[in-house]
Amino acid sequence: MSRRLAMRALARLGRATGRAVAALGRVTLFSARALSHIVRPPFYPREIASALLNIGYLSLPVVGLTAFFTGAALALQIYAGGARFSAQAVVPQIVAIGMVRELGPVLVGLMVAARVTASLAAEIATMKVTEQIDALVTLSTHPMKYLSAPRVLAGLLTVPVLVAVGDIIGIFGGWLVATRALGFNPATYLANTIAFLQTADIVSSLVKGAAFGLIATVMGCYFGMHSGRGAQGVGAATKGSVVAAAVLILAANFLLTQAFFAA
Repeated sequence: MSRRLAMRALARLGRATGRAVAALGRVTLFSARALSHIVRPPFYPREIASALLNIGYLSLPVVGLTAFFTGAALALQIYAGGARFSAQAVVPQIVAIGMVRELGPVLVGLMVAARVTASLAAEIATMKVTEQIDALVTLSTHPMKYLSAPRVLAGLLTVPVLVAVGDIIGIFGGWLVATRALGFNPATYLANTIAFLQTADIVSSLVKGAAFGLIATVMGCYFGMHSGRGAQGVGAATKGSVVAAAVLILAANFLLTQAFFAA
């Protein structure tokens, strides 16, 4: 009996692993097709401009608020922790490296996943349910080129900019708390921040932003294109896209951090 149960458990595990590998393969092929359509005509400037506005500009408020309060809280935490070892002076350096290397890109990626990925999945899934995608095919318009490629391109271009803005605002939040509440000299704080950051830190932050933008937009488009029928299908696509984007962003962050900074 125990052997039979063990075999059933292994069979379930094997089926789950097979489904996961198959899903990863489908997402990879979808990503490759979306990227290939970015560089091949025809192009749709209006769709690209709309995607740039939606993904980039309209995400600035949530990105700015998230980064500001994260940087401010980080400064307070580092000061409180450093006080135990008489190391309060490292607040500028740790806030800078923490925001630029890790917290800035990851938080921006997750905010974009929460806002943009869900929106893309719901929009495209609704178009599928209402047969608007079938209408595009009837009009000889490739859905991948018209719907996915502009949004993926916008994610690649705008999320690194959002990450850069988030890094700056996060550092400013730490500077504001440190100089107003913790007694740091404003000029010295900024000088220590600038002196401590290296080119590799900034490059890694922007590369992570591009990768996270790709993941967020691809997941939204993929789940929207492969959604089920009806309102239930739209809801499942929206939920699945955000979960998948968040998990993949965190996994990609680990891999990119290891690639940039592993000894």
